[in-house]
Amino acid sequence: MSAHPASEATPRKRRPYAPRVPLAERREQLLDAALAVIVSDGYAGVSIDAIAKRADVARSVVYGVFENLGDLLGALLDREQARAFRQLLETVPEGVDPRESAAFAAESVRRMSTMLRTAPDTWRLILLTPGDMPAVVRDRVEADRERFRRRVADWIAIVLADRGRSELDPQILAHAFVACAEQFGRTALTDPQRFPPEHVARQVELLIHALWPTG
Repeated sequence: MSAHPASEATPRKRRPYAPRVPLAERREQLLDAALAVIVSDGYAGVSIDAIAKRADVARSVVYGVFENLGDLLGALLDREQARAFRQLLETVPEGVDPRESAAFAAESVRRMSTMLRTAPDTWRLILLTPGDMPAVVRDRVEADRERFRRRVADWIAIVLADRGRSELDPQILAHAFVACAEQFGRTALTDPQRFPPEHVARQVELLIHALWPTG
């Protein structure tokens, strides 16, 4: 019996064809895929191949949107930095007098909890810092952390002035408060059942009342 012609041979399995989507949508898909790779495998695991595989597209699709890996990672860094700082600003309560320190802090905790639930990968990248995080990323994260600390210090300064507590340093207290918030953020990401958000908010409220009584 003669061999089957080559045309009848079993065809090699190919990656499914990636349907055409708007460029902006494809860009976000690839950035999401890159973020997922970093969260699961660290920066060392990021490559065009890994991103294409995670997005279930061919390498050519990635190169059709980004010039190279550096271009893609730069766009990801810009997006996540802007997204993270915007979300942080949204945790500052509107319509709550900052001098009502306990209510203000408790509402901030509730908003931070929502922030962590809605964008966990963004915050894993910031709060659960990968050991192989490039220096340029680390510097940007620290710059945003310092910007947020300054805002917290401004709020603390308002509270201290209202309470007549000029002997306390808002900058030092801001460092302490932000460090505590970040630690609870890490716990919320790694062990979300340990401290329910409402319990944390209530404890913060009681703590602020104890530190700065209104009476």
